[in-house]
Amino acid sequence: MSRAVPALTRGLFDDAAIFPPGLAPLPEAVAAHDRHAGAWYAEMVGPLVVSAAALDDLGPVLIGRTTPLPIVVTLPAGPDGIPGALAKAAELPVTVTALEVAVPPGFDVSTLRSAVDNCSVPVAVEIPRDDRRIPFLQALSGTPHRAKFRTGGTSAEYYPDEAELASAVREAAKAGVAFKATAGLHYAIRNTDAETGFEQHGFLNLLLATEAVARTAPEEEVVALLAERDGKAIATRIRRLAPDRLALARERFTSFGTCSITDPLTDLTDLGLIGVPA
Repeated sequence: MSRAVPALTRGLFDDAAIFPPGLAPLPEAVAAHDRHAGAWYAEMVGPLVVSAAALDDLGPVLIGRTTPLPIVVTLPAGPDGIPGALAKAAELPVTVTALEVAVPPGFDVSTLRSAVDNCSVPVAVEIPRDDRRIPFLQALSGTPHRAKFRTGGTSAEYYPDEAELASAVREAAKAGVAFKATAGLHYAIRNTDAETGFEQHGFLNLLLATEAVARTAPEEEVVALLAERDGKAIATRIRRLAPDRLALARERFTSFGTCSITDPLTDLTDLGLIGVPA
């Protein structure tokens, strides 16, 4: 592998196997995650993502486990569930590396800060796609917490277009807030889903857009990078990134949730950005 590969991929894939469209049963997801942890690409794989509602079901799956399972816990109902989720997790052989919280309608900035500032683990806050976006990003500035941007979902309206996503990345950079992405990043390169017709962002496009924002590129360049569908062109730009520029982009775009670990590995291999050891 090239020297740039670890910087490109380390911890990039949050293992969201139990979420749509994968919907893996929890026992299968845990077993698969353990296999990933022992594979040659282990350093690329982040924690297993589980919902707070699944913590009760996780207990029986982990009976007899001696090595803690690294997990991220999602709270789609909002930050009010943080204490309960952490209490449940404390009873299990797991290590909670982060929480991911949605923000209910009407939830204000001061309430958010109160909830996350008292949390014992880092929190990724799903930033609303409304006029609360900038205030919420500003509220996370200077904290150990991250933003979470939704980049897709089960229907077309969950997919922000290139201009909206470019603006979100730029506002996060202005606030000095790192971000992760969730949903819809099924492939490395921008594409149209053959079954649904949804316009899907590519995770490498997002990485390059993040780097462009970091060097204060014009808005039209950032939008164009998110729209680029030429995989060879994207891979060439990735290879040409100076190590410090790539590291800065990864520092800002920390990871994305994927229900398949093998799909992004296949894309990166096909693009010549990683190689499978003999």
